[in-house]
Formats: sequence, C-alpha cells, structure tokens
Amino acid sequence: MSIFTRVIAMVRGYQLSRQFAVIERHIQSMSQPALIKLETLLKTEIARAEQCEFPHLYATPPGQRYVPWGQGTQIGFERVQSDNLEVRLRGMALWLAVVFHETRDSPFVNLQPQQRAVLRVLRELKPVGARASKAQEWMATA
Repeated sequence: MSIFTRVIAMVRGYQLSRQFAVIERHIQSMSQPALIKLETLLKTEIARAEQCEFPHLYATPPGQRYVPWGQGTQIGFERVQSDNLEVRLRGMALWLAVVFHETRDSPFVNLQPQQRAVLRVLRELKPVGARASKAQEWMATA
C-alpha cells in the first residue's frame, strides 16, 4: 500500500506542476489591476476553503468525499483556459486555494514543491494588494 500511495502522490505532483506552469505564465502576463483582483479573490477562496470540513476537497461535490483529491483543481484549471479575464481570475484563485490546502503539511516529497510555489505566488501578490490599499487610503484622505 505504501508504494501505491507514493505512486499516486508522484502522479499528482507531476499533474499539479504541469498545471502550475500554465497558471504562472498567465499570472506573469497580467496587468497590475488584474493582479490586485487576483489577490483579493485568492484570499476569499482560501478563507472559504478553510470553512469546509475538508479544505482540500473544496469545490468538490459532497458525494465524492473519499477520493485521493478533489475536483477543485480541475474546475479551476478549466476556468484558467477561458478567454474571459474574470473567469480566468476566479479559476486561478480556486486552483491556488485548493492546491494550497491540498499540499499543506504533506508528507510526500513530490507535493512539497507545489506548496512552495503556491506560497511564492501568495508572497508575490501580497505587496501588490498592499500598494493598492495604500493608494486607496491616500485617495480617501485627499
């Protein structure tokens, strides 16, 4: 059973890394206002997932509770490939939130690079949102 579990984790790690490469390209090509919106959506999605009983199964139908991983990443990745920017942003936020919870505290070495990649994106988006909130505060006082 241990070997089977490792193989599943290896396949999942490979799948997530391929999907993340596409998402990262989209993030790097986005404008500043889109990045600010992505940061807001991502915070919201992570908070919603934390409200669930099983955060890593966020956006998965309730009947599919006993699966190795949920459908949240697949739904999010399908949305990322949309031509509509709003749908794409929501898909990225969903995908990143689900992967954040799925890979958090993972004992499998194959999933740890994905956790670090998601944390890196969160860290890169944080200053973008902070600059926007400072500008809004300045506009409100002026």
